[in-house]
Amino acid sequence: MSVYVGEFIGTILLVLLGDGVCCNVSLEKSGFKGGGAVHILIGWGMAVMVPAFAMSNFVGCGSAFNPAVTIGAALRSGDWSTVPGQIIAQLLGGFVGAAILIILYGDHIRATADDATVRGCFCTGPSIPNVGLNFLSEFVATFVLVFTLALIPAGADRVVWVLVYGVIVACGASFGGLTGYAMNAARDSAPRLAYQLLAPNFGKKNADWGYGWIPLVAPICGAVVASLLYNALAAAQMFG
Repeated sequence: MSVYVGEFIGTILLVLLGDGVCCNVSLEKSGFKGGGAVHILIGWGMAVMVPAFAMSNFVGCGSAFNPAVTIGAALRSGDWSTVPGQIIAQLLGGFVGAAILIILYGDHIRATADDATVRGCFCTGPSIPNVGLNFLSEFVATFVLVFTLALIPAGADRVVWVLVYGVIVACGASFGGLTGYAMNAARDSAPRLAYQLLAPNFGKKNADWGYGWIPLVAPICGAVVASLLYNALAAAQMFG
């Protein structure tokens, strides 16, 4: 049970801190409005690292907070016993985190006339709509995330979460301008649903599920390929 509780609470924290950065710099009348891309990059990196440190105290919790990372880890270890429960906990955590933000920033959401700006606080979207390239962007970003995380030495203990911060910031700096670098259904699909169901509706709310399937499916595909490559290289004894 501690695995699921850790993933649930950790994903709430991840979305609170990560999507909270987006709300803080994007919504009207926020004191930090206009903070920009660097603010978001630093904030999102910390949003992943802080819960990862904290939730690693829960017995058995791998601090994934991400279905793609969880599936990738299972492919490498061969242990699928807790995967369904972890994914459910992550998605529920993402929804709850977004719901809390919708309450906290309710006045600012109502003050923001552009619905796309509000939606962008909770889920991602492409700068140039192109299904093939948008899918590839999320695929590549998640491949980099999962492959590099798999290669970080386990013996580094909790220091690894500082390296995770570096990976998240690097992915955002390199790929974020394309699709918002979701890399994670728990921080995109679940908050997207929360936005659709709970955000104030001025008669123009659109969750954009026509694009929303990409950050749900592409990260899992990227994680699978990254883990299969890792397994192949490990079988060939390429790692020291």
